[in-house]
Amino acid sequence: MKRRLRPAEDEKRRRRKQLGSVGQSGARRQQRQGSRAGAAAGPMEPGGLSAKLGLGAALLSALTVLLVGGLKLPGALSQELPERRPRKLEMDQAVLRVCNELLHESLVVSWLSDHCYQCLYQELGNVPAEEHVGHPRNSTFAIDTKHPVTLQVNSSVDRQEVCRVRESFGELGHYSLWVVKANLSNASGPVNCKIIVDHEAINNNLPILYAFLVFGGLAILKCLVQLILRLRYVRNLMFRFSNRVEMERLINSELGSPNHVNDNTNRGNLVPGRNPVSSRLRSLDTFRGLALVIMIFVNYGGGRYWFFKHESWNGLTIADLVFPWFVFILGTSVALSLSSALQANRSRWKLLGKVAWRTAALILLGIFIINPNYCKGPLSWDTLRIPGVLQRLGLTYGVIAVMELLCGKCWPEIQSLDSWWSPVRDVLIYWPQWILILLLECVWLCLTFLLPVPGCPRGYLGPGGIGDFGQFVNCTGGAAGYIDRWLFGEKHIYQHPSCKIPYHTTVPFDPENLLGLINSIVMAFLGLQGVISAILTKCSKDHGFIPVNKNLWSISYVTTLSSFAYVLLLLIYFMVDVKKYWTGAPFFYPGMNSILLYAGHEVFEHYFPFRWKMLNDRSHGEHLTQNLLATTIWVFISYILYRKKIFWKI
Repeated sequence: MKRRLRPAEDEKRRRRKQLGSVGQSGARRQQRQGSRAGAAAGPMEPGGLSAKLGLGAALLSALTVLLVGGLKLPGALSQELPERRPRKLEMDQAVLRVCNELLHESLVVSWLSDHCYQCLYQELGNVPAEEHVGHPRNSTFAIDTKHPVTLQVNSSVDRQEVCRVRESFGELGHYSLWVVKANLSNASGPVNCKIIVDHEAINNNLPILYAFLVFGGLAILKCLVQLILRLRYVRNLMFRFSNRVEMERLINSELGSPNHVNDNTNRGNLVPGRNPVSSRLRSLDTFRGLALVIMIFVNYGGGRYWFFKHESWNGLTIADLVFPWFVFILGTSVALSLSSALQANRSRWKLLGKVAWRTAALILLGIFIINPNYCKGPLSWDTLRIPGVLQRLGLTYGVIAVMELLCGKCWPEIQSLDSWWSPVRDVLIYWPQWILILLLECVWLCLTFLLPVPGCPRGYLGPGGIGDFGQFVNCTGGAAGYIDRWLFGEKHIYQHPSCKIPYHTTVPFDPENLLGLINSIVMAFLGLQGVISAILTKCSKDHGFIPVNKNLWSISYVTTLSSFAYVLLLLIYFMVDVKKYWTGAPFFYPGMNSILLYAGHEVFEHYFPFRWKMLNDRSHGEHLTQNLLATTIWVFISYILYRKKIFWKI
């Protein structure tokens, strides 16, 4: 019997020695060496990637090979999972094996993400007790890898905390959490918890690097081609060749004449925003197109990366930037277009009629065409979502345009530039609009912080669920969520808010809520307001007076994103319209057909070539390839529409 137990005891002593004297860093170093040796012994050859990278010269094929091939690195997805695992891992998950060496004491393991503010610990599962010395028991779980995690180990008998450890896990990595006595001779002594890396995680950010290199390389190649074409020798050569081709075409053609051809050529070279007769600012369309392209990419999934998804509650991600920017440029465009119309002495009533038509068209388009329940039929009234992106844009446009038409002055822009009050002329000229905006903001503040919500504290801005230590489970969004559920009904608002998974919320909440419409109007009206944002948020994510929150469209969110949009628009305007360093391509083309592209990408999202069945739907690389290609196709469609002079305006 002793002979049978001795190997287990030796293994136990070895583990204790590794955990105690060698330490966690030494254990990880040994495990890395073993992992590298195992990967080197496998069938995967590093040269396979470079061979694949050499295939294909076209944009789509090169992008696909690079992104999909980028995953086939040594020690990445080709690594084998251990035999003992809880289930097939999803994206952004790792294997955690909890080993219990406490004699006759079973354990309960719980976890808490650093990204979940003031949340309750969530139970992972139980680990049985060690029944005989030298026979540790273990259980295996899947653990989230998107953010650092705190693991709490409690006794299953009295629920007393045994130990706690914080760790950042990597995707598809294998980890072991060893729970051992610090001193074998003292049964009631302290307990040590150490995490050992059994199998290295993959680098799931490599596909982003490859995509950046591909698109960056294409941009550099385009600049080089343009630079070569500007050389005098090359221009003369192309001029001679084009004249020869044109002469041959005219000789062989029985249609037209040289004068007719030259007239068409000159007319075709006129590009809106780049010729003397056009007053359209190319930078506005470029800014709008940039926001739209990012919006399409994140709406299609953004490679299933967490930072390309909307923030679960407080804070900002890349996905949270684009819609406010779209609203911001909407307000800028309305101010410029209506100001020009008023200076041209156009009838305000006719302009009001046009505004009413555009507002109604956007709202109806959002309700009936961009319908998430289209699979149930175009008139699925039982679960039809009433709020939405186009609805928000339509109402925002309507309010801002009416304010401009009723209160705006048809003064030339240059009139006040030399006045002593020119630094504050935007406030002085638009003082009636500023009063209306301040009144609207007072309404938002009163409803948000003073409206009584059943079962919730007044002024609650949290996500509900397990947030705020589980005290307000059904209070998601506070007054904003309550107004929507009362006015539209729970079945007619968004059923899958971004806070549902991390905060385990149970009530629906619509990020395009009615109360947030007020701050959407403010967003379309504001310019640079960075100081206000710093005061409201205390320059922190969760501890400010009013945190930055996209779901609520908080005033701090509006002022912060207005600042970003103002600075970005200023840079684009300087580069595109002032210095002409950049033509705005390729973002200029989607900006010229923004409504058509937005509606099209929503309607055809689930159709080929924008989506197809993937070989591995748990791969960030394949998702990123699919989403980037789909976005690129829409940009190419917008370019074709621009060349054909097809513009869909409402």
